[in-house]
Amino acid sequence: MKKIIGLFLFGAIVMTTFTGCKKKGCTDSTATNFNSAAKKDDATCLYAPIITLNGNATVSLNVGATYTDAGATAVNKDGSAVTVTSTSTVNTANKGTYTVTYTATNANGTTTAQRTVNVVIGQGNWLVSWALTSNCGATAFPLSTTPAITAGSNATSLIIDNMFTLIGGTANATINGSNITIPQQTIGITIGDIIFSGTGTMNSQGNQITINYNYDNTTILIGGEGTCTAIYTKQ
Repeated sequence: MKKIIGLFLFGAIVMTTFTGCKKKGCTDSTATNFNSAAKKDDATCLYAPIITLNGNATVSLNVGATYTDAGATAVNKDGSAVTVTSTSTVNTANKGTYTVTYTATNANGTTTAQRTVNVVIGQGNWLVSWALTSNCGATAFPLSTTPAITAGSNATSLIIDNMFTLIGGTANATINGSNITIPQQTIGITIGDIIFSGTGTMNSQGNQITINYNYDNTTILIGGEGTCTAIYTKQ
């Protein structure tokens, strides 16, 4: 009997000792002083600022557009405001993916957040005045030096008016970012047809287009078929 009582007393002492020796500390994994070994929270957790972006985390705009940053706000755990500073790599003069980094600091640490800014070639970059130079020749494929590009029926289509010198003509094209495709089409003139197609790209600055054409001009004497390259420069 004495042995059984002794075992119970020993067990009680061990349990009391184990409970009393539970390691205390910050048990919140979001705190800067989080202690993974702590078994009991002692209300000592410390927190870096919380940053909230104004607007979307990812935005897009066309090359040449003005970027206005929406900014960000930051608060401490208790809701008091913290100053936010930012640095930016955004360059709207060139197509690319850029970042804006926001930073907020308090006595407990530093927090950063980022916004992604995609500067792209959009339909608006095509809808400007262009001047053309080419090696296409003045008779077989007489491209106008002052074409007029306007929007088509949707955001990926274009209409090219004044396609050729003297005869004018209208061509249709589709765009995908900086790429342009002119599907095969025909512009008829009194004594023949000009059948043509083309593919090309706009540069990263949005100020020059290079298109490679295939053509077949059925006009007697001045016609012919072949390929040529045209360069359109933004005016």
